[in-house]
Amino acid sequence: MTLRETQSVFALLIAKLMVWINEQGWEITVGDFNRPDGKGHMQNSNHYIRLAADLNLFVDGEYITTDSIQWQRIGAWWEAMHPLCRWGGRFTQVDLNHFALEWNGRS
Repeated sequence: MTLRETQSVFALLIAKLMVWINEQGWEITVGDFNRPDGKGHMQNSNHYIRLAADLNLFVDGEYITTDSIQWQRIGAWWEAMHPLCRWGGRFTQVDLNHFALEWNGRS
């Protein structure tokens, strides 16, 4: 798949994830989806190539920033959607709200 084709797959998958989160009765807002300026993320971040998104989770109106059963369920659901789906909750430096498609070995 080309980068552009992979970006299209990512867009569809992240949309499905956002709908699924809503169906669980939780709310989300969107964070960074694209950072073409090369700032705000690690070097070579997939945000710079439109293959990563940060989602902010709210449960009963409370912003959830720590590991929780909700994040674990969301991360597992995301990872099951496609073999290239990567969730930041599994990173060495945990980033619970980060969802990406792997590209050239990076997430």
